[in-house]
Amino acid sequence: MKYLVLAGFVAIIGSLAVALVFMLRGDRGAGEDATNPDAPRNNHMARALAFRVGFSILLFVVVLISYWMGWIQPTGLPLKG
Repeated sequence: MKYLVLAGFVAIIGSLAVALVFMLRGDRGAGEDATNPDAPRNNHMARALAFRVGFSILLFVVVLISYWMGWIQPTGLPLKG
């Protein structure tokens, strides 16, 4: 389970890094219209951020289902009582 959560975090950080790269490049394609300022902008950055949100929701759902199924246990501070 630890490796699945780690892979989820890597996917989230990776898609965030991809969105950063597209933002810094100006979100233009690599074709011949890349130098044309009137060319329509691609949605690569928005797609990468959407994947990040999807990965985050998927990771949350996997952790929640794992808790309900008993595959993981909370290891927080013990309650005094």
